[in-house]
Amino acid sequence: MSNILGKNEAAAAELNALLTSKGIFVINLLGSPGCGKTSLVERTAHLLKGQLKLAVIEGDLYTSKDADRVAAAGTPVVQINTEGGCHLDAAMVKTALASLDLAAIDLLIIENVGNLVCPAEFAVGEHAKVVVLSITEGEDKPLKYPLVFRQSQAVILNKIDLLPYTDFALDSAVRDINGLNPEAFLLKASCRTGEGLDRWADWLKEQVKSVRNQANND
Repeated sequence: MSNILGKNEAAAAELNALLTSKGIFVINLLGSPGCGKTSLVERTAHLLKGQLKLAVIEGDLYTSKDADRVAAAGTPVVQINTEGGCHLDAAMVKTALASLDLAAIDLLIIENVGNLVCPAEFAVGEHAKVVVLSITEGEDKPLKYPLVFRQSQAVILNKIDLLPYTDFALDSAVRDINGLNPEAFLLKASCRTGEGLDRWADWLKEQVKSVRNQANND
């Protein structure tokens, strides 16, 4: 396993260097099935239209349903089907990049396979991991799956509009997330209503600007 991880880390570092040199900010988007990752991608495309050039790599075990949704929003998208694999890896992403015009991208979102375990262990060339936790999943997930929350630069508590209809202990979830990763950008949001997503768009624009500056200074 260590050899597999080491080989992947080296490939991911090469990808990161390439994408950084082109001024592309890359997100590895993580979360359980149904947490709202694809809805977040759709909302992001709408919010940033005319401001940033977005492209998406969609990872799923099977089908192109999520990629079809993203394409319908007018966003360039490449589908990766792992056919049973629980995560994407750097080699898969490198292959997918060949289908994208890197000169026409400011922000690349890699939507990983729905899973809170395996994807956290495999870098894919990203600058930041972002994990989505929905209110309907329960507040116990950060402590049950600490690695993904420790490694993520941003944590999105999605479906906040459903809070009154659940027993989700928001204060407990926030405390646990802050305890695991006090530096993370923590956002309470709803991809259905749009609540909180302006802050998400602002955070993304800041990250893109930072990578552009790095590319220009290298």
